[in-house]
Amino acid sequence: MSEVAARRPRKRFGQHFLRDCGVVARIVAAIAPGATDHLVEIGPGHGILTAPLITRAECLDAIEIDRDLIAALSARYTDEPRLRVHTGDALTFDFSQLVGRLRVVGNLPYNISTPLLFHLLEQRANIIDMHFMLQREVVERITAAPGTRDWGRLGAMIQYHCEVDHLFDVGPDAFRPAPRVHSAVVRLRVRARPAVATISEDHLRRLIAKLFTQRRKTVRNGLRGLVDSSGIRAAGVDPGLRPERLSLAEFARLADCWAVAENGARDAADPT
Repeated sequence: MSEVAARRPRKRFGQHFLRDCGVVARIVAAIAPGATDHLVEIGPGHGILTAPLITRAECLDAIEIDRDLIAALSARYTDEPRLRVHTGDALTFDFSQLVGRLRVVGNLPYNISTPLLFHLLEQRANIIDMHFMLQREVVERITAAPGTRDWGRLGAMIQYHCEVDHLFDVGPDAFRPAPRVHSAVVRLRVRARPAVATISEDHLRRLIAKLFTQRRKTVRNGLRGLVDSSGIRAAGVDPGLRPERLSLAEFARLADCWAVAENGARDAADPT
């Protein structure tokens, strides 16, 4: 093992390096990279996933924040024109600078997985799909159904934009160091059209965030001052329900009521 590969993973980067080649093979099979694919790998680490991916795709952009790992990866692939290594934080990386339709993969650090997923959703226009290793609890939230304990803002917004599949679970022993939690691999296919129609995606996003921030409140109390009880009922929703009971379609109808009411109030205030 090289000096860089042998060094202790850095806690501040949330590093848990995948070491199980069997798990790597299952991930690569799930991605099924094609010869014309443009892959993007977030957090390549020591390159255990990079190696089989780069031989199957047209090109691979790797985004890594750890400069020691960047140096080792760059040295290893000095003569590989298909690999481009970017130094930076995936949380602020501008994926739109990469040309073409992207397939994004990665073993994501647990401490940044949720904000990174939202960052990627904002840049979904040039993304085909995403395959990620995440904490199993996060995958359960992503794939949760309305009415279940895990249904919340993360699952609602990801399912609005993507088709989701919980592919398989991975135990702690597959990593160095072994995390204290189980992991899972999830596939997110970006939808050509959102899962439900709405007149204002911005209102939908804000409404879902507001209701789940106050998830113990009823819909009536969570939307107080925005949509009254009659408006909630007109949207086909029981005002006494809590947000985890609502489907995406119900959230969308409530968001439309809010948008219409807000636009009406604005027009009344400025009749010109």
